[in-house]
Amino acid sequence: MNLPLARLQHQTRRHFLRRAGQFSLGAIALQALRGTSLAGAAAINPLAVRPPHFTPKVKRVIYLHMSGGPPHLDLFDYKPELVKRDGQLAPDDFIKGRKFAFTTGTPKLMGTPRTFAQYGKGGIWMSDAVPNFHPIADELCVIKSMNTDQFNHTPAELLLFTGSPRGGRPSFGSWVTYGLGSENENLPGFVVLISSGTQPSAGQSAWGTGFLPSVFQGVQCRSKGDPVLYVSDPAGMSRTMRRRTLDALQDLNQIQAQELGHPETATRIAQYELAFRMQASVPDVMDISREPAAVLEDYGAKPGEASFANNCLLGRRLLEKGVRFVQLFDWGWDFHGTSPREDIRDGLTKKMERTDKPVAALIRDLRQRGLLDDTLVVWGGEFGRTPFREGRTAASEVLGRDHYPDAFTLFLAGGGVKHGISYGQTDELGFGIVENKVHVHDLQATILHLLGFDHTALTVRFQGRDFRLTDVHGQVVKDILA
Repeated sequence: MNLPLARLQHQTRRHFLRRAGQFSLGAIALQALRGTSLAGAAAINPLAVRPPHFTPKVKRVIYLHMSGGPPHLDLFDYKPELVKRDGQLAPDDFIKGRKFAFTTGTPKLMGTPRTFAQYGKGGIWMSDAVPNFHPIADELCVIKSMNTDQFNHTPAELLLFTGSPRGGRPSFGSWVTYGLGSENENLPGFVVLISSGTQPSAGQSAWGTGFLPSVFQGVQCRSKGDPVLYVSDPAGMSRTMRRRTLDALQDLNQIQAQELGHPETATRIAQYELAFRMQASVPDVMDISREPAAVLEDYGAKPGEASFANNCLLGRRLLEKGVRFVQLFDWGWDFHGTSPREDIRDGLTKKMERTDKPVAALIRDLRQRGLLDDTLVVWGGEFGRTPFREGRTAASEVLGRDHYPDAFTLFLAGGGVKHGISYGQTDELGFGIVENKVHVHDLQATILHLLGFDHTALTVRFQGRDFRLTDVHGQVVKDILA
């Protein structure tokens, strides 16, 4: 879609119809527009369903982001040689000329204190920190050769979710909604849920629209209190009065859109109307107390609380209702070892106790409901952790690792990808990738491919050139496709 060209075309038609007289086709068309809730001066619903470039493997995505960078060497990437060499100085050829976030000099190698075993038909290595992932091993596509260009949280998350380490670009979910529209006119096409009480380091830019119209921005919902801030009418405002207010605003916005032709005016009309419908639909879909007790137990969800477990269950309910892209952010994965909760022993165990159970439940639930075959589940962080002890805490009794962009692990599950496999390989100490390197741009290209997009063709022209999520990079990882 070329937004400037579309705006010019609509302006041209508008000017023609305007000059054709008061009782012309223009007047008839305008009256027809006023009869539809989402029609703006552009005569286009920006959230209308649009076809992808080719037949997709999946219809929807739920992205589970563990903000901070999970310690992959203590979860999925087992390195027996690193365990043998625990406490030795890191080899000079691995660290010479390298910069790390909080480590200087020559650090000491740290083998995992966790116990590893292989699970599922594909023999996927997993540690004792993720017991609830063990039974679903045959659903997982574990990529152990992920890498990124950034070693600090904010630029790494921006790169992962917007394709650029600097702010101002559209987010992943915004690109998807821009390209496909929304299947449910009563709910946003892109919803964001946050747990552990803190936003990701990238902040709202992780679900912002950049230079795309703001109608494609992720809508942040809450699992406790009003699902969406200010979704309720103020005291004294009835549903009828709200409708009359919006009708008056829509008339004014349509006049402005005809005069100025600005795409944000159509966006404003669409957002007002969506918000009105959400007042009725959102409280229902966000009420997990309607779920059977067995389902609540499986997720570990408790109605009325704010938790990652509740958000996983809410994510399934949103997907079931036609939301295209659901993004869950969970804070607290920055395992430096600066406090007991950041220890890769007890701290990691406690963190996983709150998260691996609901993730496993989500995957099982989607499978049981027949949704997993056309839903993609993504789990991971923005980078990995070092094979050595973090410099600031090297003398501490608490075990922690520094940021590491060169190698990390995430997994996919669901439609379009192979199940029960590990893909990619790091060296014997976990410093570098030796097989099937996958950059974050490759991940973006692959997810867009599964949704039916040629990532090189999903573009918007801005400031004189075409932009896309993958910038000028990215290759579809065909080896993991089913």
